[in-house]
Amino acid sequence: MRNAILIGVTLFLCSAFSRAQIPTSGNVFFGYSYFNTNASGLNRVNTNGWEATVEGKVFPFIGIVADFDAHYGSQNIPIAVVPVGTCPTSGCPPLNFNESFTEHNFLFGPRVGVSVGKFRPFAEAMFGAAHLNSPQAGSDTSLATAVGGGLDYRLIRLVAWRIQGDYVHTRLFNTKQDNARISTGIVVRF
Repeated sequence: MRNAILIGVTLFLCSAFSRAQIPTSGNVFFGYSYFNTNASGLNRVNTNGWEATVEGKVFPFIGIVADFDAHYGSQNIPIAVVPVGTCPTSGCPPLNFNESFTEHNFLFGPRVGVSVGKFRPFAEAMFGAAHLNSPQAGSDTSLATAVGGGLDYRLIRLVAWRIQGDYVHTRLFNTKQDNARISTGIVVRF
């Protein structure tokens, strides 16, 4: 009898502790994302896409975030320069080809935020992977880091509007990229 009570109390305490580890509140975000990148290492390119995040609260002011995005764009890449003297006196422009590409980022990390009236400012630091795919250059994957923050404005009890900005660092095709990402969209809280 005593062993049965001890086992029952142990199971109850273990279930209570495991329940405390599961986030019971958080939010889901989906929206438009602008991404300024130097993916080729030649010059900066403006791309457009989407971003989605899921945040689970582990403490009242601290959450764990999973952040996914995709950005689509193209860039003119010089392939050759016509020798001087074979063109008119002003010289020839370089020969270019237009290369389209898609970049995906998969990031995870902590977010700290506090609600002040209808506003909720937050800061985040995330780590993960970036994957770039290009028909001509191929594809590459690298580690990625992001730091940034944003602001949620509560529209109604469970819905808010978010604007956020992040600095995203990648190293694709052995070239360092310092990227800026700005996103906006709807937040649904749970």
